[in-house]
Amino acid sequence: MKKERGLRFVSLFSIFCLSFFIFVACDGSVFYDESRRVDEQGWLPEESVDFDVTVDDTNRIFNFLVEVRNSISYPYSNTFLFIRTTFPDGSMAQDTLEYPLADPSGRWYGKRTGRYVDTRYYFRRNALFPMEGTYRFSLSNGMRDSAIAGLRDIGFRIEYSNMK
Repeated sequence: MKKERGLRFVSLFSIFCLSFFIFVACDGSVFYDESRRVDEQGWLPEESVDFDVTVDDTNRIFNFLVEVRNSISYPYSNTFLFIRTTFPDGSMAQDTLEYPLADPSGRWYGKRTGRYVDTRYYFRRNALFPMEGTYRFSLSNGMRDSAIAGLRDIGFRIEYSNMK
């Protein structure tokens, strides 16, 4: 009887854990989230990382984020990125972004896992898409060096805003 009760507890506990992980993994606030690998030995300025996003609701408010994964051997405390947005009608806009990756003492701001650090920054908050269609967000190296070593992945994320 005691062994049977223990097995029942283990089964219920397993179901609870599985349900919890499925619930946590299904983040309803995410509209788009993709990441692309860049050449860790040297990401060249002319090598853009492109993200195509199809939008059919121009009434929703979104937050736009850039995700950077760098190795702990990345030689700088920040990074500069150029982001070019191509709208469905072919018009374009370009921004220059500076993201701090470490404080002045060299302590990384992001979450460190092994030899990599993941950092996420807002690019735009509480913004609307002005038209329906497919948008292309192209991110490229904006540092003065011709190639930046130590960056591994660049990601682009769009979340639904809580703002009504």
